[in-house]
Amino acid sequence: MIEQDTIRLLRECDAGVKMGVSAIDEVLPYVHSESLKEFLTDNKHKHEELDRDLNALLSRYHDDGKEPNAMAKGMSWIKTNVKLMMHESDATIADIITDGCNMGVKSLNKYLNEFGAADEKSKDITKRLIDLEEKLAIDIRRFL
Repeated sequence: MIEQDTIRLLRECDAGVKMGVSAIDEVLPYVHSESLKEFLTDNKHKHEELDRDLNALLSRYHDDGKEPNAMAKGMSWIKTNVKLMMHESDATIADIITDGCNMGVKSLNKYLNEFGAADEKSKDITKRLIDLEEKLAIDIRRFL
């Protein structure tokens, strides 16, 4: 049970990290403020570092991780592009990213509860990802 919950938790984190990186990549070309661009770029790099840690843990279990749900990724892309077409601004970008961070935090906490038998390393990396998402949402509030 521990190994199964560990793998499932790591997979969900892997999908979440990939979703976060993808969302940041989508909005970066539209960012006007250098400080917002810096927050997003820095956070993207931290996501990528965390993904390397995740993949190292997953490889221990001979698992390739998980891609984000195609439907969720598609809906995110549509929402992002529609919002930016209606009003291309740093406030819109901050709003989109904040929503994504909040959804990520909610999902990751749900998975921590659902896969409670996961090992402590997996729970720790999940909590690091939650902290990363929460910090970004706080950091970009001034752009809303």
